[in-house]
Amino acid sequence: MLYEIHVSNNGTAAADITYQFRFHTTIRNKKTFLYNTGPIASLSDQTWNRPQSYTVTRVEHGRSQTLGRNLSVPPVNIGPRSTPNYTSLASQAVHSLGSGGRVFAGQRADGFFVDLGSIFDLGTLRPFEMAHLIPSAAAPGVNGLQGLNVHSIALQVPITDLVRNGRKPTDVMDPKSVIGVWATASRQQSHLLDDLLGSIWHGSYKQVSRLGNPLFNEVIVPMAEKDQWNRRQPHDDRKYAPYVIKPELAGLLPVLYPGVFPKLAAYTKPRADLAAILLTGIPKGVVPGFQNYTGTTQADMLRLNVAVPPASSPNPLGLVAGDAAGFPNGRRVFDDVVTVELRAIAGLTIPLVDPTFTPDGATSAIKDGTSNTNSDYLATFPYLGTPAGGYQTKPGIPAAS
Repeated sequence: MLYEIHVSNNGTAAADITYQFRFHTTIRNKKTFLYNTGPIASLSDQTWNRPQSYTVTRVEHGRSQTLGRNLSVPPVNIGPRSTPNYTSLASQAVHSLGSGGRVFAGQRADGFFVDLGSIFDLGTLRPFEMAHLIPSAAAPGVNGLQGLNVHSIALQVPITDLVRNGRKPTDVMDPKSVIGVWATASRQQSHLLDDLLGSIWHGSYKQVSRLGNPLFNEVIVPMAEKDQWNRRQPHDDRKYAPYVIKPELAGLLPVLYPGVFPKLAAYTKPRADLAAILLTGIPKGVVPGFQNYTGTTQADMLRLNVAVPPASSPNPLGLVAGDAAGFPNGRRVFDDVVTVELRAIAGLTIPLVDPTFTPDGATSAIKDGTSNTNSDYLATFPYLGTPAGGYQTKPGIPAAS
C-alpha cells in the first residue's frame, strides 16, 4: 500500500506537495504464529516477531526528497505482559524529519467520536427522538468508536513547507494563507496468488480511497458512486456538487421530524452555504475577518487558513461558535465535527449566504451527543491518546491504557 497526504496551495485543487509513506514488514521467526515471544521493552527487541518500518518521501512538482528511511513503527498495544510500558514504546517511534518536522506511524486511541448507531438508525437526532416518525424515549448519545484503536499516520511540518511561496503568512485575508489537504491510499494494479511464490502485487499504483472533509463520502455521496468517488481526484468533484447543494439528509429531516424543521422544508434554493464550506472554502465577506477560499474549482478538501492563530480557549464547535481556529477551518482532533455538520445541513449556516433565511429554532439544539470516551488526547505530538491494550479492552467499554 502507498499512503499519501496531499497539499494544494495554488487554487487548482491539484496536489502541489505530497508526503508519501511506504511500509515494510519483516517476520523474524517464520515458524511461529506468535506476534511476540516475550515482553517487548524496546523497538529493537528480538521478542517482537513482526516489526515494521517505513519511508517518508516529500514530492513537490515532481521532485522527490526522502525525509526519513527505515523509521520504526511501534508494536500494537497487546497487553500488560507483552507490552508492559506501551507509552515508552510509542515514544520511541516519534521520529524527527528535516526542517523541524516530526512523524509517527502506529496504533493510537481513536480520537474521533460519533453516535453512529443513532444517525444511521433512520436519522435519529439527539435530542429529538420523541419527535421522530418512529418515536423513542430520549437517551444520551453513545460513541460508536468507544473502546477502539486506529492505525494512524501523524505528520508535523513547518507552515513554510506547505504554502506556495515558502513564507509564513500573517494576513488571514491573503489568498496565499489557505491550503487544501486530503489523504489517499493506493495499491498496485493487480494481485496474484501463486502456489510457489505466494502473494504477489505488481503493476502501477491505483488510488482506492481518499478523505478530505469528514463524512463527505459517507453522507453526501450516493452509495452507488462511493467507489468511483474514492478513485477520483478532488479537482474533478464538480460531478458531486448536485449532492452538496441539495443534500439528501436536508430533505429527509422535515419528513422524519414533522413540524420540527418547517423553515428548512420551505427552503428550495441551492445550498450555497454547503457549497462554500465543502467545495470551495468560505470566501471573503461571509464571515467577518475570515476566509479559507481556495478558488472556484469545486473540490472536497480539508481547507486550512494557516494565518489564523491557535485559539486560547478552543470551542469544539469551531467556526460556527466563533472559533476560527476550528472546523471547518482545518480539523482539530477534539472538534465536534458531527454536530457542526448536522447543524449546517439542517440550515444553521444558510444565513451566511442568504440573510433572508432564519433557521428553525431546533437547529441550534441538534447535537451528536457524544464526546471522546477513549484515552485522553495528548498535549504533545502525536496528540492522539495511548491505545487501549487488547487484554484490557472489553467490547463497547472504554479501556484503560
